Amino acid sequence: MYRIMLVDDEENILKALRRVLVSTPCVYDGVEYKIKVDIFTSPAEALQHARHNAVDLVLSDYRMPGMDGVAFLKEFKQIQPNAARLILSGYADLNAVIGAINEAQIYRFLNKPWNDYELVSSVAQALAYRNLMLENQYLADKARVEKGKMTPQELERKRLEEQEPGITKVTWGPDGSVILDESEE
Repeated sequence: MYRIMLVDDEENILKALRRVLVSTPCVYDGVEYKIKVDIFTSPAEALQHARHNAVDLVLSDYRMPGMDGVAFLKEFKQIQPNAARLILSGYADLNAVIGAINEAQIYRFLNKPWNDYELVSSVAQALAYRNLMLENQYLADKARVEKGKMTPQELERKRLEEQEPGITKVTWGPDGSVILDESEE
């Protein structure tokens, strides 16, 4: 099951996007991608969610109050660099597109109003591309382990962080104890 995060300040847009994505088979190159969609009207809430939950793909609006889509995706990329990133916007000016590509390294820029087929097809293609990139990364890391440039522990730590963001971060007390901060939950 692939986890998709939708971020837009307009809740009716989020509900429409989710309805299209969960009701239309998400297929690329003969492979169907089963998806679970989480929606957020606030970029800050979405970032908080991403700090503790793995996301395979994020689709963000470009214009949102407080934080635009490029700034949101740049920060999201710091948390989960391997998630596919897409922007959806009705205001496609050249600077927005350049910023999205160069700063947030998005996979695709989609226009509002969207075409349902193009939307679902773009999501499926982005998930296929992400899978290919992850497989290439894994094979390169295995080669690094074989050559002694990476330890098996580092490879396992990387795998665990990909599945559960933040799981390998430990806060140590002055006496060597582990400090559990339950306020982050």
